[in-house]
Amino acid sequence: MKKKRIVVTGMGLVSCFGTDIDHFYNQLLAGHSGIVPIEEFPCQDYPTRFAGVVRNFDCGEYLDKKQARRVDPFIRYTVVAGKKALEMSKVSLDTLNKERCGVLVGSGMGGMSVFYDGVETVVTKGFKRLTPFFIPYIITNMGGALLAIDLGFMGPNYSISTACATANYSICAAAEHIRKGEADLMVCGGAEASVNTIGLAGFVAIKALSERNDAPEKASRPWDQNRDGFVMGEGAGVLVLEELEHALARGAPIFAEYLGGAVSCDAYHMTDPRGDGAGVALCINKALQDAGITKEQIDYVNAHATSTLVGDVAEINALKRVFGDQMSHIKVNATKSMIGHCLGAAGGIEAIATIKAIQTGMLHPTINLETPIAEIEGIDVIPGVAKAHKIKAALSNSFGFGGHNSTLIFAPYHG
Repeated sequence: MKKKRIVVTGMGLVSCFGTDIDHFYNQLLAGHSGIVPIEEFPCQDYPTRFAGVVRNFDCGEYLDKKQARRVDPFIRYTVVAGKKALEMSKVSLDTLNKERCGVLVGSGMGGMSVFYDGVETVVTKGFKRLTPFFIPYIITNMGGALLAIDLGFMGPNYSISTACATANYSICAAAEHIRKGEADLMVCGGAEASVNTIGLAGFVAIKALSERNDAPEKASRPWDQNRDGFVMGEGAGVLVLEELEHALARGAPIFAEYLGGAVSCDAYHMTDPRGDGAGVALCINKALQDAGITKEQIDYVNAHATSTLVGDVAEINALKRVFGDQMSHIKVNATKSMIGHCLGAAGGIEAIATIKAIQTGMLHPTINLETPIAEIEGIDVIPGVAKAHKIKAALSNSFGFGGHNSTLIFAPYHG
């Protein structure tokens, strides 16, 4: 049976560059870094004191003000990004069959701020002082649940949590619900609000972060010989995926076509990727098969490229395993060089960057690449300056602790 075609009809995000999609992508095209010193909580004793922080965030009319004060920031990001994506899709909620509309927005870590505050309350004031909202606001499914409650969407609704691959896994799963005829429209992606006392401490403890405190804007440097770890980011990236005929029937704007996606597991190590790239290569090949295209049709990769010593090389090894000599004809860039690693939100935000590249015909640069590693010789990773490129098919990678790999494939929509 022929697969249903799926298109992207809306995008919404929360990022260190704000919530406006065009402004976000213009900042990327300009090669601006959103990495700043952390001022939100005391961290002067931490070896890392900077991140891609979401600042001056206002829920506006997207979330009830009383609820906005109570919920964890990851929930605020989910609801705002989700509603902005639907706004962009020009959907009329009154005319939708809400039984066939769903929400699948995951989070890698959930309500960390609410969790931290709750533990502190119990330790210092006793369990009787703990808010009754403690459990609801820490669990990873609550962002999508509250969004669905607001919208009245009664279709598939759950959360996936696969660390930094969360958003891609969620988008893949959402697409499958549409393909199987279980939904006409899915709001999907990821959200993370991890730049807080405990989140930063956790990544410091495993020595995963850059310590370039003297120049935070230069700290995220994928594929550079002098990289020393990733930079934390946060936010949300959400897509509206829609069955093509449903989108056409309502005259929806179409920004790209979702061709396919896949997931795999390295089955190797708790935090390190498999160095030879075999698990990622398996994932990419499965995504190509799912999309029904050949590897020769891929001409752009939005790489996971976190700026870690092992991870950057492992991904390049995987790309070479799949594409071989074709790598000299594929453009590759690293969004994280400017916004840091947004963890569970990363895949959603980078999917938006990928779709904007398809729309605009412009690829953003990879910044801070001063001394390239030998492994990327002969590969155009768009160093320093944006580049025009008409995309045929684009691949977006996300990988997470635990060996979780995920790949999405998008292309320009042709009727």
